[in-house]
Amino acid sequence: MLDDATSEFVHLYRQRTKLRLWVRSRLWAQVLIAMVLGVCVGVVLGPTAGLVPATTAKTLGAWLALPGKLFLGLIAIVLVPLVFSSIVGGLAGAPSNEAMKKIGLRLGIFIIATTAAAAGIGVSLAQFFKPGDGLEKPVASPEPLPGNIEAFDFKMLPDLVVGVLPTNPAASVIEGDLLAVVILAVLAGVAATQIRPEKAAPFLGLLDSLMSISMTVVKWAMLLTPLAVFGLMAQLMMQIGVDSLLGLLTYVGTVLLGLALLLLIYLVLMQVLAGTSPKAFLRAAGQNLLLAFSTSSSSAVMPSTIQAARRLNVPEQVASLVVPVGATMNMAGTALYQSVAILFLAQMSGVDLGGAEILLLVGTLVASSIGAPGTPGVSIAILASVAAGFGIPAEGLVIILGVDRLLDMCRTVVNVTGDLTATALLRNSLARQ
Repeated sequence: MLDDATSEFVHLYRQRTKLRLWVRSRLWAQVLIAMVLGVCVGVVLGPTAGLVPATTAKTLGAWLALPGKLFLGLIAIVLVPLVFSSIVGGLAGAPSNEAMKKIGLRLGIFIIATTAAAAGIGVSLAQFFKPGDGLEKPVASPEPLPGNIEAFDFKMLPDLVVGVLPTNPAASVIEGDLLAVVILAVLAGVAATQIRPEKAAPFLGLLDSLMSISMTVVKWAMLLTPLAVFGLMAQLMMQIGVDSLLGLLTYVGTVLLGLALLLLIYLVLMQVLAGTSPKAFLRAAGQNLLLAFSTSSSSAVMPSTIQAARRLNVPEQVASLVVPVGATMNMAGTALYQSVAILFLAQMSGVDLGGAEILLLVGTLVASSIGAPGTPGVSIAILASVAAGFGIPAEGLVIILGVDRLLDMCRTVVNVTGDLTATALLRNSLARQ
């Protein structure tokens, strides 16, 4: 008969074995653990602790982030064929042209309405908290700002609208212009529904095979997920440090509050209009949201978002169509962030914007956010362009560059939640056709 000490040891061993098996069977738990460990390692090796020299920390961060870069690279390889085949397949598999017209119209209304509301929330919070008051504008940028800073001019809007058409599809594919690929896929999908089925069958069969191959590569990439999350989080904390967050606490807090309000709006819409409770939503999409937070790219997690939509009982054709379009055009979180950031820059620079200018600002942010690439860091380039259009000095951008990656991760979670909200709402719309 076992003594008390041996029995206690056996009990603890069994508990640890159960816990280990539980974690291994749940990717979201692995991602969450990896995220926490990455933050801890990043803080220890980062500038706040000062245990290692900056050059050594940079090298260690690059090696730690290697699995994350490989993950993003594998997704990038299959992203264009996956987006194209998903949208064409979703359009071709629609129950009727009338159903797809209604879904497209409602998706457009959803994107415009939520993006405008997000920009309005951001402006209101920035006007109320005034995070830029009392901060000094830097005299010169110690590092070059991303992109060419040109003013956003509404007079050029017609030319910009025409410019999104993929006149050179091969170049769009090579350059990874996701918006052009989405437009080309929509045109091809609609055209495939207008010709005889026997003519479209070989083309659709090829795309179905292409999607299956792309999803296989995605499954390989998902094997790297815990290591990718750990490395990317460690590198992030090693780069920004805790001091950067504390120095811009009001600005960061204003953006996070706005994103939290927008996230709450999405959850309420899903509960009231789609009948999906927040608990059910988090159970289906929690893992995907953690991955979106870690990668800060709605495009990179697009395959995972489609799978999360399926777990929300969204029909295949709706998920395959709405998620790629949403990852390219549904950027409400980005619009909210940019509205807070640009007023932060204006307040810091002493630029006073009137009511009419703020309304124009909201319209500009909505126009510039819809169609913004769902990749890390693109918001800074857009922000610089919009700021130049309103006469706001761009030198202050260097102040928010230090915390941009963290906020980019948070707004990516909101953007992906918006995509899933759209699929849930349109799921019921399709069911009523």
